Amino acid sequence: MPDTPSKQKSLIFLSLLCFSLADVRDGLGPFLGVYLQSLGWMPDEIGFVMTAGGLAGLVCTTPLGALADHTRYKRGLIATSVLLIVVACGMIFSWNGAAAVTFSKILSCTAAAAIMPALTGITLGMVGQQGLPARLGTNEAWSHAGNAVTAILGGVIGYTSGIPGVFFVMALMGGMAIFCLWSIAPRHIDYAVARGLNPDSIGHAALKSKKLYPLFTDKSLLVVGMTLFFFHLGNAALLPLLGQSAVARFEVNAAAYTAGTVVLAQTTMILTALWGAHIAQRKGYGPLFYMALLALPLRGCIAGLWNSPWSIIPVQLLDGVGAGLLGVATPGIVARLLQGGGHINMGLGFVLTIQGVGASFSNAYGGLFAHHASYSAAFFALAAAPCAGLVCSR
Repeated sequence: MPDTPSKQKSLIFLSLLCFSLADVRDGLGPFLGVYLQSLGWMPDEIGFVMTAGGLAGLVCTTPLGALADHTRYKRGLIATSVLLIVVACGMIFSWNGAAAVTFSKILSCTAAAAIMPALTGITLGMVGQQGLPARLGTNEAWSHAGNAVTAILGGVIGYTSGIPGVFFVMALMGGMAIFCLWSIAPRHIDYAVARGLNPDSIGHAALKSKKLYPLFTDKSLLVVGMTLFFFHLGNAALLPLLGQSAVARFEVNAAAYTAGTVVLAQTTMILTALWGAHIAQRKGYGPLFYMALLALPLRGCIAGLWNSPWSIIPVQLLDGVGAGLLGVATPGIVARLLQGGGHINMGLGFVLTIQGVGASFSNAYGGLFAHHASYSAAFFALAAAPCAGLVCSR
């Protein structure tokens, strides 16, 4: 499909959609942990709630990936997810008991599970397999820019009016996301290409060309999933625990410090995502995985050894390297492995489910070490996890 001015306009709104979704997709993100801490919650209690939400979300990720493959209403699927996340996060500030917070986290994580497969499908349907590496880099750069900007806004508002003010920033970005969705012209999305079919293979024979069950036994796909499992087992809890550790051990403002951690990482991720897309076009997605896996152990060791609030600088720079590279590599390598089968978004959902198991247990894993040993011990435990990922990836 030629890049007409009209399609270029849709691609601009795709970039702005990535920008606005960045804040909505993670709900309150690390701000939730420090908010619950201010209410007297213990680190292990916070970890268990986040784990419950993550587990609920990952159960839905593969089915929602299949839905993203089969529906032509991918924009509506994302819009519905955005509305549910905003409502769920708003509930926390009205009812902050254990049951209400847990339900809210489960609802927001379940809704968020639909976003990545649907967004990847829209992207693939607009640019095709050949243009995907570069476009994934662009998407990730805009996404990280959105995280950085909203973290600054959240930090300023949180500093002046408390962490509940962060919610209003998220709700504003949710409204912007819905506007961008409806500004992307449906005619610019090839729905056969969006699910991994060739443009000239749309009939029933093509849909049957790759049955569903091989997705769950495909060795390459399982290796990708297990590599991501160990990465996120070590990665997901590190930033929330870093914020909680600084609040507990040093005299820092919770909202401002948390915003600072996010901004530093996200700024790094913008440059890393663009650079990673360039590497992927030349050498494939493998080198991105190795570099991301090597950055995380170093990050955890610095957090554990350097007992200072300034440890945030190298820790979050390395977070930017790891997350920025994997943001490009994960959907790209799944799309390449499953090209032609018609189930790319379901395959991505399957990989994200395995990844989500690691991310969900990360908070409980790190929270237990922090509560029963120390924050430093928790950081070392988190740093050890991606070493197993290096073994899997080989």
